[in-house]
Order: sequence, then C-alpha cells, then structure tokens
Amino acid sequence: MAHVTINQVIKNYGAVRAIKGIDVGIEDGEFVALVGPSGCGKTTLLRMIAGLEDITGGTIEIGGKVVNGLQPKARDIAMVFQNYALYPHMKVADNMSFSMQLAGASKAEIKAKVEDAARILNLEPYLDRYPRELSGGQRQRVAMGRAIVRNPKVFLFDEPLSNLDAKLRVSMRAEIKSLHQRLGTTAVYVTHDQIEAMTMADKIVVMSAGRIEQVGTPLDLYDEPANLFVAAFIGSPSMNLLEAQVCNGGVRFADGTVLALTGTEGFETGRPVIAGIRPDTFELAERGLKVEVNVTEPTGAETQVVGQIGDKPVTCLMRERISGRYGDVLHVLPQGAVHLFDPETSLRLGTARAATVN
Repeated sequence: MAHVTINQVIKNYGAVRAIKGIDVGIEDGEFVALVGPSGCGKTTLLRMIAGLEDITGGTIEIGGKVVNGLQPKARDIAMVFQNYALYPHMKVADNMSFSMQLAGASKAEIKAKVEDAARILNLEPYLDRYPRELSGGQRQRVAMGRAIVRNPKVFLFDEPLSNLDAKLRVSMRAEIKSLHQRLGTTAVYVTHDQIEAMTMADKIVVMSAGRIEQVGTPLDLYDEPANLFVAAFIGSPSMNLLEAQVCNGGVRFADGTVLALTGTEGFETGRPVIAGIRPDTFELAERGLKVEVNVTEPTGAETQVVGQIGDKPVTCLMRERISGRYGDVLHVLPQGAVHLFDPETSLRLGTARAATVN
C-alpha cells in the first residue's frame, strides 16, 4: 500500500490545457473516486498516475517517490480497464498470471496467488475457461484478479463497470467495495456515475473542465456542496436550483411565493440568490410551494413528480403514492436544508431551513 500525492499537475495537448494545476492527496489504503462529466479530465489524470500519459507540469508521488519519469511497470500499480483488456487466446488462469510469468515468478508462487485471487473473486470454477466463455461480470472479475495477483501499491480503475447492465453494475459495485475493504490497498477509481462514487468511495474528487470543484466524503459533498456545479452533479435526482431574492425572513421566488426560512439572518434584503432544494426533502403540505405537475413516475416505495414552479423545472421525490396528472397542482414544502448560492460566483453562501410558505 502507498499514499499518492498529486501536486500542481498540468497536462497540455498542444495549445489546449486539459488538466489545470490539480492538487490531490490520497491516503494510504484510501478509496478515492474521480468523478465528473465526460471530458472533465478524470481519465487523463488517472492515466498520468499510471504513467500512460506524460505530465506537462507538476509532480506525482507514489509512496513518497516522484514517479514522473518512471515507466508504468516501474510504478508498482495495477490498472483495471473499462474494456477488460483480456487476452482472448489465454485461459482465465493464464490471463491472471501473465504479469507474474513475465516477471519470472516460480510456478508454485504463481499457482498460490492465482488460486488465492480466484477464491476471493469466486472465479475458481472458471480458471480453465477462455474469456469468450464468460459473462461480462465474470470477465471484469478476471481483470480484477489479474490486478490482485500483482499485489500492487495502488489499484487504478478506469470506469470498470460502464460496459455492464444496470443490475450487474449494482452487484459489482458491492464486490469492488468489499474487495477493497478486505485488501486495504490504495485505490483510485474513475467514473462519470456519481451514484458509483457516492456508494463506493471514502473520498470523492469532483472535476470539471480540468479543475477540481470540491474534494470531500460523499456525505460532505451531498450535504455541503461548495458551488452550483457540485450541487447539481451530486445527488440523484439532482438538486433543484431556483432563482429567488432574499426577503424579510426568507426568499421570494419568481412567481411571488415566499418561503420562510430560518438561517437567513445577515443576508441583505433584495439580494438575488439561487435556492437549492434536494428532491427528497419535499413533503405534501396544505400551504406550500405550488408545483404544476408535468408527469408522475411511481416506483413503488416513492413517486417522482416532475413539474415546475412558475416557469422553472422542479423534481420532487415523494414518499407518498401520488397519482397527479399533467396540469394538476401540488403544494409541497421542503423539510430539509435549503442551500443558498450566489448566482454570479456560483459559490454556496449558506444553508437555511424551511419553515412555512406565505
């Protein structure tokens, strides 16, 4: 195991700066997810840690050693790719042991490590099969087994679940998290799926346009988003962001509705803000924000209501079984935190709590 330190790392592609001076510290044994939309630079950063991309500026340390000039094989890392990257002409056992064979390990050592990894990953019945004879989930476990037998200091995962169906992704998330807890090896995991990041990682690095927007635990990012980008990206369904103005004891929305809040003391009356409300905090109320229903989506335990407040789209995740139709009006009141953001800087100004609607 080893800690990873990324210090002012820059990556240029000609005149385009893809990574713009990133600083991240990853502790020994920590599971860190790099998350963000396509093109934000997360995979480029992972490939620089692996040594598959040159670093334009800054340093990357693994276990206290600067690795900028080292080849991938000298960095003591193991990478699990999105497309499995298995040798189709080799059986599972040979795929898992190939790097050890190249390193000249003894047959006894290879056999012991492959069997141990196969036991951990429930691959023992498949060691004599070829990749084409396996399901997608089994192939991904083989790819993880190949990484495990190397006993690396750091595991690197590049969107390893994106090729799997939705049900299998859920089960594989649990398998990878359980595997990390058993092995305790430092892991860096790239994904565009914030649900994967939230459920698996000890710490999340949210990236956008080659920069870091926020670093924190999953619940830190969910409860205290630093800015509008993080607020909208973390959480599913995403946070509702509604234009408003601070008024005496609350905020006034564009349709004239006033939401009374505790915690807005010190805000200048008339100041424009963006009010951020999580969909799952809404409850039906006799007097509340007026949501004009576009569609309701029952899921059994919850009902997702998609509609609008005034002309602004809003999503409510209700615990009640609601049968609203297009054009119906529901009155809802947020029972959790209401985040207030500066519309110019996008930074979070503070957090208040809803009381009533006037």
